[in-house]
Amino acid sequence: MNKIISFFRLARFDKPIGILLLLWPTMSALWLASNGFPDANILVTFIIGVVVMRSAGCVINDLADADIDKHVERTRKRPLATGELSTKEALVFLLFLLSIALCLAISLGTKVVAWSLGGLVLTIIYPFCKRFIKSPQVILGLTFSWSIPMAYVACGTEFNFSMFFLWVGVLIWIVVYDTFYALVDIDDDLKTGVFSTAILFGDKVSFVTSLSQITVLLAWAYLGTILEMSLIYFLMLIIILLLFCRQQLLISAREKKDCFRAFNESWYVGFFHFLGIFLSLS
Repeated sequence: MNKIISFFRLARFDKPIGILLLLWPTMSALWLASNGFPDANILVTFIIGVVVMRSAGCVINDLADADIDKHVERTRKRPLATGELSTKEALVFLLFLLSIALCLAISLGTKVVAWSLGGLVLTIIYPFCKRFIKSPQVILGLTFSWSIPMAYVACGTEFNFSMFFLWVGVLIWIVVYDTFYALVDIDDDLKTGVFSTAILFGDKVSFVTSLSQITVLLAWAYLGTILEMSLIYFLMLIIILLLFCRQQLLISAREKKDCFRAFNESWYVGFFHFLGIFLSLS
């Protein structure tokens, strides 16, 4: 039973925030690509895929960061850092998760399989980017938003401007909320030599992230304009604007607890954006 709990924690099933952050942009892409409710098989496959690939990403991250996690307050109790699970056990579990993901991709066709391989590459390289790239959150943004073009491919819809503006907005939004997350670990990251946009932006982090949030809103507002979304969609954008303002207030004093709260509340943004799309296309 203890092993099962350890695998549960390794996959972060006890912290569903990551699933929610991945799920809502994926749902938005599926609804836009289908111009309404998507095929049930595609919808269920993508929902399961979000859960599986998020879990696989967590395992890869912990395998890459096992030595670093021991020295970081927030991560020192993770199963690999404490020795609850061995590297071999984590690798076997990872292969199990990736096998499920491959089966899901195959069920949607060869084009989806090809795109899924790109997502897998990004998932694998991201944890190592933190050691060599000063803005690894950009790679995370690409990784977490990869389901958007995959959704269009699965639905047989050609890439268009709506997909582009959805993708750009989501990518920038991911960079912003993971910068909030990085603010929590900034002291430990400086000690261990790990890079992040929180370190890169320095004292200008509030300015850069607020400017980025404005860019997200502009991208999604233009998306709503070209698709002639109903008023409800733009009302959802106003709610998102208020959420962004709250996040900026939370990070203003750089208190770790408040920065973590700003990150934890980020899934509301994805939810309200999807809700606007869902109601407009219903």
